[in-house]
Amino acid sequence: MSQLHTSRWKSSLAQGLLSFSLLGLAALGSAPACAQTKPDFSEIEAIHTLSDSDNTAALKQLQEYKEKLGKDADYVVRAEVLKTLIGILYDAGKIKEADAANAELMQLAKSRNDNDMIGLALIGEAFQLMDQGKFAMALVKLNDIQQSLRDTKNAEVLMRMNIAFGMVQLAIGNFDKSLSYFLEALKLTDQIPRRRVQAKLYRMESIARLYLNMHNAEKALETTNEALAMQPKAESPKIISSLQMTRGLALIDLGRHDEAFEAYKTVLQIATDAGMPAVAATALGNISDYYLHVRKFTEAERAARFSLEKALAVKDPFSIAIAKANIGFSLAGQKKFSQGIEYINEAKKFFMETGSKSDVENLLSEIGNMFEAADMYKEALATVREQQKLSDELFRSDRARAVATLQEQFNAQQRQKQIELLARENQLKDAEIKNRQLQQVILMLAGVLMVMIGAVIFFLYQRVRKTNEKLREANEQLEFHAVRDPLTGLYNRRSFVDMMKSRVILPDGERREDALENPDCLILMDIDHFKNINDNYGHAAGDAVLVEVARRLRGSVRDSDMVLRWGGEEFLIYSPRTNPAQLKNLVDRILRSIGEESMTVDGAEVPVTLTAGFISLPFSGLPEAICNWEKALQIADMALYLGKVNGRNRAYGVSKLLTAYEEALPVLDHDLSAAIKAGMVELAEVHGPVRQAEAHPPATPAMPHAELASGIK
Repeated sequence: MSQLHTSRWKSSLAQGLLSFSLLGLAALGSAPACAQTKPDFSEIEAIHTLSDSDNTAALKQLQEYKEKLGKDADYVVRAEVLKTLIGILYDAGKIKEADAANAELMQLAKSRNDNDMIGLALIGEAFQLMDQGKFAMALVKLNDIQQSLRDTKNAEVLMRMNIAFGMVQLAIGNFDKSLSYFLEALKLTDQIPRRRVQAKLYRMESIARLYLNMHNAEKALETTNEALAMQPKAESPKIISSLQMTRGLALIDLGRHDEAFEAYKTVLQIATDAGMPAVAATALGNISDYYLHVRKFTEAERAARFSLEKALAVKDPFSIAIAKANIGFSLAGQKKFSQGIEYINEAKKFFMETGSKSDVENLLSEIGNMFEAADMYKEALATVREQQKLSDELFRSDRARAVATLQEQFNAQQRQKQIELLARENQLKDAEIKNRQLQQVILMLAGVLMVMIGAVIFFLYQRVRKTNEKLREANEQLEFHAVRDPLTGLYNRRSFVDMMKSRVILPDGERREDALENPDCLILMDIDHFKNINDNYGHAAGDAVLVEVARRLRGSVRDSDMVLRWGGEEFLIYSPRTNPAQLKNLVDRILRSIGEESMTVDGAEVPVTLTAGFISLPFSGLPEAICNWEKALQIADMALYLGKVNGRNRAYGVSKLLTAYEEALPVLDHDLSAAIKAGMVELAEVHGPVRQAEAHPPATPAMPHAELASGIK
């Protein structure tokens, strides 16, 4: 669990806040020159350099130095101390104390009317909003700050502004804009008066982290390697360890686990030598994750327990939760499931309580994989369903946040236009008062001003129209993504549920004869051994397989059929008005379209097969008031599971009831196998294609073949 969403975002945010202490006052043009001699920053610089290797000792020394200075010290020195203190406090995880120091800096800057310094403190407040997850409010605040600082030429202030904009654009998913801001900040590092190399390295790491969020691990690795080539000039263990950590994450994304392991060991060595226990805890957590990848569970447990010890020492709740999760997965890998689940549930509880839903979703994915690897399919299925439910919640939340952000941007633009229009109206009134005695001049001025106002209104109208057009396009994109899976382009679960809710169901006495002779059909499918595909070929290959499966499914059915991604590696086909006699042929065609030919991914031949469960709707002539589509889909899901445990690469369909529905449905609701054994249902079986290169040994069926065959017609 080294790559949770929260850890990447918090790391990037901490870098942005830490850059506060990189900004020196020597070049701030608006700082009052009340002293004739140049301020002495040597002691502050020495403490700052110490923080690169020992943040705790540096924090203690800086706090003592601040107390010794007192409130009567030189303004420039006091401001520099506060800015340096803010960065070191954030690096130490003391967020509230850092916010208090930022408020003190704001008060000091206002007392001297230092516009640049006030702007820096306001940017610090924008970072506080980002830390609270209020990204739309942070963006509005930054736009206002940018207006107040539009005349500044100070490179350090401009760099800070670009860092803040880059962070908020990263948070709301505008990666292209984020990259442009980060690159501008990187360019400005050449113009700051002090610690240029350190500032440049932090900016390069921010860019590398952005590339990781863009799923461009190659570019992230290239950026970190370029930064590490510069590290001898920085002589900063803190920066080097952070770059190596980012490099390890990029290598993990590229599937180069052994190289990532070496990077993590380097981070651990640096953290141990420099006395940085929090960094050591993170490195040990990533080392534990590496051992989990290569299935060395004893070593994974040992590294995770060392990580937990370090995290407890620095009281880092997030690192504690990750360490516990890794301990749990290590124990489960050693068949100690009861002990492992206890640790995993503690981590899950923490992420739920802190509202880290993305991390909970990732944790559920790992838990599902753990259950599947242990052949605990019912537990795995329950976990996948819980993960899907959480994914739906996250989708709705992300969409609402994106809409809110767009609305805030639009409102900010409208407010600015209103201010401009009010200013022009005030100018008009002043002109009328001053020229009241000159009637002819007043009439001429009025005519000129009316033309100007008309032009301004037309210009504003054009801008509003363009803005509304962009907002409409954004809403259309949001609406498209609400019903489509972003990876495969298929319909998603929500679109299907909405369609079924609006589907017209005739009363029992009015059902069409055609509906009974040509019922609708539901086919639920799952890719076999999909976890192995991810493990053996990488997650990028897994995504490519999902896209290719979607393409082949669309090509195997009619235009009137609905193909959708049900979740993860599950797909669903809704085929209206299907001849029951042709249903097995349809399922056979689907299985062959996927399994007959391997899929080529990055030059590798990847064998892929499906297991499916299918059923007609209405089921066995029953009114849908008795057996609706949800219950029918549940039966198809059980048929799919039966195919999984009986060898995969096949499909089972529940054709009809052989007994009265009052007797059969209570059993069929929860146990298809029991219904088959009791002779309550008729089962149809379709085998997938068998290839000569297939080397999987036949699975032992969950039901004896005689019992299973008795229900197949």
